[in-house]
Amino acid sequence: MKQNFGKVAVLMGGTSAEREVSLRSGQAVLTALQTQGVNAVGIDTGNPDFIARLLNEGFDRAFIIVHGRSGEDGTLQGLLEHFKIPYTGSGVLGAALAMDKLRTKQLWQGMNLPTPAWRDLNADTDFSAVVAELGLPLMVKPVSEGSSVGMSKVQRDAEELKAAYETAAQYDAVVIAEQFVQGQEYTVAILNGKALPAIRLETPRDFYDYAAKYQENTTQYLCPCGLDAATEQKMQALALQAFDSVGADKWGRVDIMRNAAGDFYLLEVNTVPGMTDHSLVPMAAKAAGLSFEALVCEILAGTL
Repeated sequence: MKQNFGKVAVLMGGTSAEREVSLRSGQAVLTALQTQGVNAVGIDTGNPDFIARLLNEGFDRAFIIVHGRSGEDGTLQGLLEHFKIPYTGSGVLGAALAMDKLRTKQLWQGMNLPTPAWRDLNADTDFSAVVAELGLPLMVKPVSEGSSVGMSKVQRDAEELKAAYETAAQYDAVVIAEQFVQGQEYTVAILNGKALPAIRLETPRDFYDYAAKYQENTTQYLCPCGLDAATEQKMQALALQAFDSVGADKWGRVDIMRNAAGDFYLLEVNTVPGMTDHSLVPMAAKAAGLSFEALVCEILAGTL
């Protein structure tokens, strides 16, 4: 199979707020592929010559590990489709829809899939009315950012909500406020139509933010996740349904909350999850018996 991969472009970096994480993920993927004897070359899509390199250096396929906009939102996928270069992960529709948290939630609502109640925010929003309707705490999110960039947890009042909106609006013109689900946070990795073992996330911070994901050593990743087998299977089935509903494909991750009553709530779908030493998909794969090197080759095999 490795001989069939040919020459592989590992696309990383980009220009989004997640650039540094993407460069770390990309280097890890590149090293793993090269260790396995794959002819892999790293390309930073943040450089203006990256398209010329893709077209002129004889690549047979691409491993997309660009997080955020211009990498995870369908634009890079569309470019590769245009030039008929096979690539990893979801197609244009799945990538674009999953990146948009608002439209993902609207879709889930229409399908009667459980997701926390929300309201979209703008500069003219009556923030007191939003607090009265949704209650506190609230999570405020730019709809098209990842890695918790621009996110805030609002716990006090409407003024705090307004300030959180203004922070999020620096990253995206569209911002939502979402009910905070008190309970345990889980993530379910998806690989080629199957759900991997779930991971429970625990952090002493207010929520699982950028620092908890990439900088702190206080975050705990529990796998096995502590649920009984039937409950974990129920959550995995929900994750697969959520993943498929947005048109996502091949590999990714679904983030889920479980409240004190045991009810699950879908948060979001990630179609190009992190692949750093703090990342969740490699942890789940390891629990399923896949090394990091085997995982990246399995993901790349989806392009054949």
